[in-house]
Amino acid sequence: MSDAGLGAVMDGIGRDAVAAARVLAHAGGEAKNAALLAAAAAARHRAPAIIAANDNDMAAARNKGLSGAMLDRLKLDAGRVEAMAAGLEQVAALPDPVGRVLAEWTRPNGLVIQRTSVPLGVIGIVYESRPNVTADAGALCLKSGNAAILRGGSESAASSLAIHGCLVEGLRSAGLPESAIQMVPTQDRDAVGYMLKGMTDYIDVIVPRGGKGLIARVQQDARVPVIGHLEGNCHVYVDGAADVNMAREIVINAKLRRTGICGAAETVLFDRAVARTHVLPVVKALLDAGCEVRGDQDIRRADPRVRPATEDDWYTEYLDAIIAAKMVDGVEGAIAHISRYGSAHTESIVTEDPAAAERFLTEVDSAIVLHNASTQYADGGEFGMGAEIGISTDRFHARGPVGLEQLVSYKYVVRGTGQVRPG
Repeated sequence: MSDAGLGAVMDGIGRDAVAAARVLAHAGGEAKNAALLAAAAAARHRAPAIIAANDNDMAAARNKGLSGAMLDRLKLDAGRVEAMAAGLEQVAALPDPVGRVLAEWTRPNGLVIQRTSVPLGVIGIVYESRPNVTADAGALCLKSGNAAILRGGSESAASSLAIHGCLVEGLRSAGLPESAIQMVPTQDRDAVGYMLKGMTDYIDVIVPRGGKGLIARVQQDARVPVIGHLEGNCHVYVDGAADVNMAREIVINAKLRRTGICGAAETVLFDRAVARTHVLPVVKALLDAGCEVRGDQDIRRADPRVRPATEDDWYTEYLDAIIAAKMVDGVEGAIAHISRYGSAHTESIVTEDPAAAERFLTEVDSAIVLHNASTQYADGGEFGMGAEIGISTDRFHARGPVGLEQLVSYKYVVRGTGQVRPG
């Protein structure tokens, strides 16, 4: 597509999105919920077609040599389609985040001031591989009164298009603008650049979801605000007061339940106090499950199958069946390691010591911190948000799972009785 042709297409999408956002901002919750429920019904009805489209994407991805983790992100089956439909219904069941009075007070001069929630406007979502993001992002933007412009990866193009059709059917049945959720109709890589740099008149926020390269590019090139995280270098710390069986189960789940998600643990830290009791059971369980372990000298003593870790391993988000392992000096050592090497995403402590747990939860400056639970719970659905548009490691506006409440802003409504400000 020529530059002029691409610009014309993208500008048209932008204008339609702005017009749709004006309608959605004042659409009632009943209409938005009806659209979501109809989209869920359409997803169930069209499940065979969605899975067939995904089969085509999977075949092409295998031919390209995509990794096992990337293939797992891409794959849809009957269970995942049903989970996607259920997610749409869960978002519909959540309270409407638009129009809420967040605070109210009266000034001495009689002015009544309210801070009320309003949509952000038009949200651009750039994502790779995971086709379910099409449903999650579309649903959350719709419910929060925002128009969405979706640009999925080429790997999931057929799957995402099939899912998008369900969302459009829902909008149509509820009498809402079909342009409220649009997909960029080209896989031309220049389309992403145009979204980032050429649509400042239309797009209010960009949300990237994908690998480190994509997110780094978006954060570097975007001319509008970005909500996102660069990587998920997540940690599990096994404290000196940890139950060994609990530690083993949590570490195995945190690493291996799904290795390709941003909440997967990439490093396990052990208190030196459990060197003789916990390291071998946990490391052996990982190795026996097919996970490569890269450890420091202390960890390597536990099992000859452990490979030497390098300095780079402490920084690495593997997104694969590989984990780094290190001995530290108690909770203080764990906090220091995470502060130096972590990405401020998700960290967990396993301990029966309440004081150690509270210190970890208080002093670790990550978006999500857990006690005696797997890092794989770093998910908006598991937090009761219905779905998420991503995990944010930013320290302003949205942090952690980005759900409905993170997709609205606010304005001040001031009511008077004729007050004028004295000179």
